[in-house]
Amino acid sequence: MDLLLAYDVDTTSPAGRRRLRRVAKLCEGYGLRVQKSVFEVVTDDKGLLHLLAQLNDIIDADTDSIRLYRLPHDGLENVQTLGATQVQPHREDLVL
Repeated sequence: MDLLLAYDVDTTSPAGRRRLRRVAKLCEGYGLRVQKSVFEVVTDDKGLLHLLAQLNDIIDADTDSIRLYRLPHDGLENVQTLGATQVQPHREDLVL
């Protein structure tokens, strides 16, 4: 499934800044960062449940926010961009 994940973590405290780093690092393991706090994710049901459980363990539910949008099948194939951004492949092997 194709997902768009966005987060807003309260960084007014040192603990909030740590949570922000942990959320960002976790999301980097699941998808491609397309904006500072926005990721495009391709996963299955099991991966989604695992991601949500880990995010729930990290965030402060009183001050932080995670939004997850389920896109239509192959929704990430039809992305329109403006500016310096480039569309990245999501289903191909990644070579580092």
